[in-house]
Amino acid sequence: MSTVIYYFSGTGNSLHVARELQNRIPDAYLIPIVSLLSQDVVKTKAKTVGFVFPIYITLAPVPVRKFMKKLDITSTEYIFTIITRAGTLCLAHYYVESILKKKGRSLDSHFILNMANNSPTGIKPTQGDQNWINELTKEKIAEMEYAVQHQLDLIQKIITNKEKYPEKGFSHPLKTFFTNLLSCITDNIHTEIKFYSDETCNNCRICEKVCLSGKIKIDYRKPVWQKNVHCFYCYACFNFCPEQAILVKKIYTLKNGRYSHPEITVQDIAGQKQV
Repeated sequence: MSTVIYYFSGTGNSLHVARELQNRIPDAYLIPIVSLLSQDVVKTKAKTVGFVFPIYITLAPVPVRKFMKKLDITSTEYIFTIITRAGTLCLAHYYVESILKKKGRSLDSHFILNMANNSPTGIKPTQGDQNWINELTKEKIAEMEYAVQHQLDLIQKIITNKEKYPEKGFSHPLKTFFTNLLSCITDNIHTEIKFYSDETCNNCRICEKVCLSGKIKIDYRKPVWQKNVHCFYCYACFNFCPEQAILVKKIYTLKNGRYSHPEITVQDIAGQKQV
């Protein structure tokens, strides 16, 4: 295989982008990052390797960071990232670049795509955004999707031609230092999002299926977020619950709608765990 795209996606934005890019690159092959986390070393013979993932508090998700440390890219010729976000500050590519440098490699290109926000709270310990879902109108989502499709056309050409983008590279010592420090802190301090289910839970078990970290287990017909398993903060359980029965204690308790990418299913998200 000439091109491998490794992806991580909680509510579908990054998976949608990975699929759309695959459609534009005939020899591209998609591999979910979560399916490889149990391996000590991941080897690839792909000539072009890409990473598609969202940002969480400006950084790459923890599973993405763990995966990148395991990946052997000795034979890879071209490396890129595509990062999805809700318009917030993005520092994830500086972390990726620092990891690659330890392997004697460097990012050839990186891209940032603005997409719908899948979370009213993030991991903020304060009150959630109560207007969150009201801002995600069909018109706004369609407008973002139009922009994404146009950007992917350009991205495909850059990747296929193995061009540098941006041309000036990614070196920025202060941002790299700050990003690595923040990554180190979040690797070792695991903030708990206080998810819970209310009386409308009907034991459909979808939350357990889409939980990428394996944190959710069903006990007495109700989801339990196990304290000894770290959350990936992907909000899949929250957004895919058909009854909107999953809420965030004292922060977001509204049943006014949820967001998942319209072209991504429960099976698509759950399928990331399959080896």
